[in-house]
Amino acid sequence: MKLTKFKWFWGWDFDKEEQWLNQMSAKGLQLTGVGPATYIFDEATPGEYLYRIELLENVPSDPESFAYIRFLESTGVEYVGSFLRWVYFRKKAAEGSFDLYSDLDSRINLLRRIRTLMYWLLPMLLTSLFLNLGNFLDHRASSSLAIVGVMMAVLLLYVIGLTNLYRKIEKLKKEKLIHE
Repeated sequence: MKLTKFKWFWGWDFDKEEQWLNQMSAKGLQLTGVGPATYIFDEATPGEYLYRIELLENVPSDPESFAYIRFLESTGVEYVGSFLRWVYFRKKAAEGSFDLYSDLDSRINLLRRIRTLMYWLLPMLLTSLFLNLGNFLDHRASSSLAIVGVMMAVLLLYVIGLTNLYRKIEKLKKEKLIHE
């Protein structure tokens, strides 16, 4: 039986999203498809799969990304689906755990890719905020004020997310220095 769940995760909380997917697997719901805040599951054996998520440098159809996905598949990892540059993988739990980030450098690079994506989206967020603020000031439209309030809340969450990413990166850099 197919089940669709709608759940929102911020990009900087990809580890929480992975954890949730693995909890769903433990309950017997195995991920078969993804979309914007949409997860499609099939009922199956509880704990059958382990899930990992990655933000690729390019879209999955890019030759470099396509080759990377094929490489992972050659190791027994299944490509479940993607949303934009985010890709979802799974592997049979019986085959043992698997990590996409085998060292600190690869983990740091992932966090930097997420941070860079967020930096690229920030001007759009700010532009939308200022356009709606200007619309409110010009026309006193209550709908614009509501949008401004929502945009300010999103901007605050965005800054918190960027701060958390910065802290995670710095923590991994310090950990790397200790191990060198």
